[in-house]
Amino acid sequence: MADMRRFLCGAILVTGAVMAPSAEVEIMSAGAVEAGLATILEQYRRATGTPLEAVQVAFGTGPQLAERLAAGMVADVLIAPAAVIDQAVRDRLVYAETKMEVGRVGVGVTVRAGVRSPDITTAEALRQAVMNADTIIYNQGSTGLYVERLFDQMGLAALLKAKGQRYVNGAEVVERIISGQGNEIGFGAITEIRMYETKGATLIGPLPAAIQNYTTYVAVMMTAAPSPEAAMDFLRYLASPVAKRILAATGVE
Repeated sequence: MADMRRFLCGAILVTGAVMAPSAEVEIMSAGAVEAGLATILEQYRRATGTPLEAVQVAFGTGPQLAERLAAGMVADVLIAPAAVIDQAVRDRLVYAETKMEVGRVGVGVTVRAGVRSPDITTAEALRQAVMNADTIIYNQGSTGLYVERLFDQMGLAALLKAKGQRYVNGAEVVERIISGQGNEIGFGAITEIRMYETKGATLIGPLPAAIQNYTTYVAVMMTAAPSPEAAMDFLRYLASPVAKRILAATGVE
């Protein structure tokens, strides 16, 4: 497709704009943007008149998305960490010229609602908090990979091995925090922790600025997209000011 970037440089959608009904669109997405994406998809369906069942989304962690791509899974749109997208470009699984940055998400710290929140305002305070914790809960996704490196850099690898409990994704981490007991502390994407603040989790805050890590998420159209026109329509909507505001409200910077 010649000059695929033109679809992002065309008419920018505005609130209330009327779009033609779109065909079925399949999206493979990182779970860290789930909260914002759910609202965006609801708005997209309304704007395009697309039926609920015509939009399919499969969420996963960064490593899971990489595994799915390696196994040959296909979607119309891929939303993943930049490193996963870069590899997909090298493997010619996506159109590099359709890449658009969705935003970045930082690492947050969580405890069970109702318990006293430890001080995590500095790296030293965080060190003390995890040393005092009975259990350290983290995931196997992008956030968990960084937590593992961070603890190693802080000389706390042995502590993480002794106290750590690792789960597949961010949702499982926060659910474990909510159902746990004692002095437990969890790490996950800020966006995912926020999704559970009304269900029993407390977001203490982001990691201290000096040791914070951001994962940048990028959206792109796959070369084997079953519905390329629908993929282009959705990416155009994802680039709109409306979508950007929705993402920002959920913690995507």
